[in-house]
Amino acid sequence: MYEYYLTIVLAPLAAAIIAGLFGKKIGRAGAHWITIIAVGISCLLSLLVLRNMFWGGAEPENISVYTWAVTDGLRMEVGFLVDRLTALMMCVVSFVSLMVHIYTIGYMHEDPGYQRFFSYISLFTFSMLMLVMSNNFLQLFFGWEAVGLVSYLLIGFWFKRETAIFANLKAFIVNRIGDFGFILGISGVVMFSGSLDYATVFAAAEGIAAQDIEVIAGMPWNAMTLVCILLFIGAMGKSAQAPLHVWLPDSMAGPTPISALIHAATMVTAGIFMVARMSPLFEFSTTALGVVIIIGAITAFFTGLLGIVQNDIKRVVAYSTLSQLGYMTVALGASAYSAAIFHLMTHAFFKALLFLAAGSVIIALHHEQDIRKMGGIRKYMPITYWTALIGSLALIGFPGSSGFFSKDLLIEAVKESHWREGVSMGDQITYWIAYLSVLLGVFVTALYSFRMFFLVFHGEERMDAEAKSHLHETPAVVTVPLILLAIPSAIIGWFTAGPVLFGNYFGESIFVAESQDVLAHMGETIWHGSAGLVTHIHKSPAFWLAAAGTFTAWFLYLKRPDIPETIKNKVSGLYNLLDRKYYIDDLYINGIAAGGRWVGRFLWEKGDELIIDGVLVNGTAKSVGRLAGIMRQIQTGYLYTYAFAMIIGLTMLLGWLVWLR
Repeated sequence: MYEYYLTIVLAPLAAAIIAGLFGKKIGRAGAHWITIIAVGISCLLSLLVLRNMFWGGAEPENISVYTWAVTDGLRMEVGFLVDRLTALMMCVVSFVSLMVHIYTIGYMHEDPGYQRFFSYISLFTFSMLMLVMSNNFLQLFFGWEAVGLVSYLLIGFWFKRETAIFANLKAFIVNRIGDFGFILGISGVVMFSGSLDYATVFAAAEGIAAQDIEVIAGMPWNAMTLVCILLFIGAMGKSAQAPLHVWLPDSMAGPTPISALIHAATMVTAGIFMVARMSPLFEFSTTALGVVIIIGAITAFFTGLLGIVQNDIKRVVAYSTLSQLGYMTVALGASAYSAAIFHLMTHAFFKALLFLAAGSVIIALHHEQDIRKMGGIRKYMPITYWTALIGSLALIGFPGSSGFFSKDLLIEAVKESHWREGVSMGDQITYWIAYLSVLLGVFVTALYSFRMFFLVFHGEERMDAEAKSHLHETPAVVTVPLILLAIPSAIIGWFTAGPVLFGNYFGESIFVAESQDVLAHMGETIWHGSAGLVTHIHKSPAFWLAAAGTFTAWFLYLKRPDIPETIKNKVSGLYNLLDRKYYIDDLYINGIAAGGRWVGRFLWEKGDELIIDGVLVNGTAKSVGRLAGIMRQIQTGYLYTYAFAMIIGLTMLLGWLVWLR
């Protein structure tokens, strides 16, 4: 399988290089064919690896490809750890990427940067595969930074637009904040374990948890808690957790295909995957898990509320991504790592579907993105309509959809977390806050999802006459990926929920302490098969909240569309709070960033120009010049003057020696 692994990861890289460097020679068709074939090969081989792992009984493989460097006994290697967690992620990344590649042919067909875009998205796929297949922290960090770099290039793909430049700089800078914590966490791992290799570090986890470290003198921290929180700060940046979430909505400045790829299967899932991979570390720190679950709960509920007031079709879907990432993070904090990865998988399918469906609408309306200027599109775009409906139903957790199994079981896992013995009162309060957040988030998700759906596809037609005259279903190269993504969005939960969550699918890939294994408890008490979960849906509060949210959206935006404007006027303060995104962006841009610029200007004007240039550099030069001018006056050129100076100097020297005695 070694050759398979190399092919899976290197095929997209080779295609990216060819499309990027030789794009003009191979042409547009050559660029898209070579990248699609390469990612298709990666997808096919990834499915083969998953089949061998799940049905063929293949054992996990930990392979060292080559040693990059050795310093003071620390080995820096490139290698692959391919287990069931890796295999699942490889399939999700490569399949969604393949659909995006195909879709891009239709979406970007008129763009002058066609070849460059295909090169970038193929490179993005390579970077994410390197991240998920790594067997050590060095390669993990390489993939981590590579997806950040390529996302910078893709978000700012239309680099002549100021909004795109602002968005990619914002994403890059915010992720640097998270990455600073991440690299400190990796440094802590090396300091306490002496290794970058996963297996070695995980074996030393108990020893690390037994140590303390004083970051501030007199204030000891548990070493494992510190390391895990620092690693999670990295995940907060990549997976857009509050307060490092602000870059993700602005990433909509890039083309729609990359929005789908970032939000569904690559960059934002990296943090969720990393924490699940690091479960052998996080399980030794309940404090770190508490931080994870609180941050996830805040993100799940409060960023979901922002989706209600958005009018850009892509931004509505973007805020749903933020909220769903919060759900996954809450599951990680509840030690339900399998539930987080399962929701990551199902979310990848229906979120990519929703983004690509939004892109299909944008194409048909000549790049109009305001949902207030749409309406009644259903009859013009039937394929887009039905696939978008499937994606929306999966997002809200409609019974039987993939999102139903992953989201409802995730919520149940958070609810059941309180059953564990020895859970303190503080932890119980934390779990209940998280449970209420994700439960109320179900209503919010249904409200903004079907608000967008009804405004776009139903109701009166609000398009202008020109857009309406050209409105029709998009070509097959756009709709076929929609159909292929709609299939798993609709049905994949039926036959994967049991094995992934309760059938020990992940095996040793994910470690959960026995006292914290909430999914094992659920498997013994509430799981009676997929059909049983659907037939007992009437007992689930999440189902009724989703139904209430959908009904509210129907009533407000189809039955009585005058009410939302009235509500907006009556609660203008709340509306402004949501519209301004809790003023967090203002704080960052007008507060922290502006303060940083002021400090920079002050240091430049007062520090550099006044002190360094004025005093040290120019001042020293002027002082030397003045001293030289004075010294020049005593250079007369007469011998007796120099002799007199020598006699005076000798006399002073002799006097000093006599005085010392």
